[in-house]
Amino acid sequence: MALTDQDEEFRARVRAWLADNLAGEFADLRGQGGPGREHEQFEQRLAWNRHLAASGWTCLSWPAEYGGQDATLAQQVIFHEEYARSGAPARVGHMGEELLGPTLLAFGTAAQKERFLRPIAEVRELWCQGYSEPGAGSDLASLSTAARPDGDEWVISGQKVWTSLAREADWCFLLARTEPGSRRSAGLSYLLVPMRQPGITVRPIRQLTGTSEFNEVFFDDARTARDLVVGAAGDGWRVAMATLAIERGVSTLGQQVGYQREFEALVAAARQTGAAGDPLLRDRLARAWIGLQVMREQVLAMLGGDADAAAGGASVVKLLWSRWHRDLGELAMDVLGPASLLAGEPPDDLDDWQRLYLFSRADTIYGGSAEIQRGIIADRALGLPRQARG
Repeated sequence: MALTDQDEEFRARVRAWLADNLAGEFADLRGQGGPGREHEQFEQRLAWNRHLAASGWTCLSWPAEYGGQDATLAQQVIFHEEYARSGAPARVGHMGEELLGPTLLAFGTAAQKERFLRPIAEVRELWCQGYSEPGAGSDLASLSTAARPDGDEWVISGQKVWTSLAREADWCFLLARTEPGSRRSAGLSYLLVPMRQPGITVRPIRQLTGTSEFNEVFFDDARTARDLVVGAAGDGWRVAMATLAIERGVSTLGQQVGYQREFEALVAAARQTGAAGDPLLRDRLARAWIGLQVMREQVLAMLGGDADAAAGGASVVKLLWSRWHRDLGELAMDVLGPASLLAGEPPDDLDDWQRLYLFSRADTIYGGSAEIQRGIIADRALGLPRQARG
């Protein structure tokens, strides 16, 4: 991606602001939060996220009328990379900012944009995503959560699972079946549902890491307004797939900078333990470095409008980073050797490498499993007939 002088000035401004503001009450937040670690200093990270918003550093790509800066693609890339390099904490408003907000900009009504975008940009309302169900995870089109019209409202019944931040969220964007008797992706609607109501119960799920980032959410005649459908009723599948494509866009470049930091820390650990002298481990470290470069080039090509990269591109990106990160967790255990099998004493019973190894097992499942991504690539990028898939 070719950068202009203005882009470099923007980079210097972002870098300087982060250096000046990751101090004082926010100094201890460096490296906190993120997948598998959303429990870390949540209230403090919420305060930081609101501080970002007050300084104009949220929702950069959005139109100024909704709290954004109309930032260019290059500026968005720069911000995400510099944010990750600074070690700034994971933002608690990312579901609204990175997923729902762009979806509303593309598909929402004027009233929906007016009601929801400013509170997202100012981090006054937090969101969670209601897609997966106990019987509809990777095969999302088989979901059974239903919503029926009742006057000016939708009445929702069903269950969602693996819902990140459901306990903290004020709202949920969810996929529900609104046409009785419909099958697969037909008859689904994309609804915006308030979480603070008697018809919703949230139950935390304890993970391998001992934390409870994910949740089950039960909808027992929960209600939302009839006009809080994004896109047309029955057209929810198209809107939901657009949200998933957005999820695998510019922000993944910042994610990859975080992966670069993990990789560099693992190389340092390999030198310290002597594992770097093992030719097999050294080869795996080299392959991990190559994988990082491939991921970055794939995302840049996709965002830059390369036709080949765009065909199934979001699925390719998901497949690349999820497998890479899972493999890094396995490599970390081999670099650390027998010591990796020993847990400490509660409450800090797992070190960062052990937590990475355990949580990254989920990377190839959440957000669309590796098997589903391969099927999408076969369809959209390779044009393979179904019988030719292995």
